[in-house]
Amino acid sequence: MYLITVCGNLLIIMAISSDSHLHTPMYFFLANLSFVDICFTSTTVPKMLWNIQTQRKVITYAGCITQMYFFIIFGDCDDFLLTVMAYDRFVAICQPLHYTVIMNPWLCGLLVLVSWVTVVSLFYCTVLGVYLSSAATQSSHASAVASVMYTVVTPMLNPFIYSLRNTDIKRALKRSLGFQ
Repeated sequence: MYLITVCGNLLIIMAISSDSHLHTPMYFFLANLSFVDICFTSTTVPKMLWNIQTQRKVITYAGCITQMYFFIIFGDCDDFLLTVMAYDRFVAICQPLHYTVIMNPWLCGLLVLVSWVTVVSLFYCTVLGVYLSSAATQSSHASAVASVMYTVVTPMLNPFIYSLRNTDIKRALKRSLGFQ
């Protein structure tokens, strides 16, 4: 599942960056979402796979804080990018004649930057304090299954949900891979 997530999202990034027809706001945000999904999944899955392989469930305090930091950053960035993508579609549907004026390259770059900066700000202002104050954690099978669902399954499905049903992406992938 991890390899499917990484490869699927890399294919989306490759298709969008290599095809000039896909250099539009929607695909710009989609490429950023794919990048964030790769980072989000790569924050926890390699350590989890290592733990499964070695039968050890040990992580240092610094490793835990680092992993938590990037997990929250990329998870929140995923949410903000989905919000920005919803705004992009709202403008495209409700203001079609003004779409290219409203969703210009400067605004697209600014929206992505604001997504990243907002996530970092929220992390430092709220989440760090909450997670550092909790001394004891309880683990259960149900919480492990739930965490795998949102750390592995969702980022794996995003390329299929947002891209591979899209004819423009399919066409770009075929051209990139030499099938057309």
